[in-house]
Amino acid sequence: MADTARIDKWLWASRIFKTRSLAANACKNGRVTINGINVKPSHMVKTGETVSVKKPPVTYSFKILQCIEQRVGAKLIPGIYENVTDPKQYEILEMNRISGFIDRARGTGRPTKKERRSLDAFIEPAEFGFDDWDDSFDDDEF
Repeated sequence: MADTARIDKWLWASRIFKTRSLAANACKNGRVTINGINVKPSHMVKTGETVSVKKPPVTYSFKILQCIEQRVGAKLIPGIYENVTDPKQYEILEMNRISGFIDRARGTGRPTKKERRSLDAFIEPAEFGFDDWDDSFDDDEF
């Protein structure tokens, strides 16, 4: 195995990105950093460096154990890099998955009228205890 490798090839070969072009685009768009510095796809990496990859909303960090440019089987990945991602990043990912927007299954199209009403009922302020709010507040009462 070589002692250096191109970052885009390494990201692809280590299965961090599905294709090499996705890895190269991530480098071009500033989502890949090595020791805090943005790198180009042609940057050569060495064993022992730490690579950070931003895949919103999480920033993954990997310590390079072996420089490769050819894709390897998934069982060999633990010998290629060590995942040193901060556990708080995984908490952010889990919170993002749980909270906020209710995901619809891909390809199901727009919500039906019944689904839309149930979504509105779920999001309505009445669900949060604001239905008894008195808008007719008058300063003269005090």
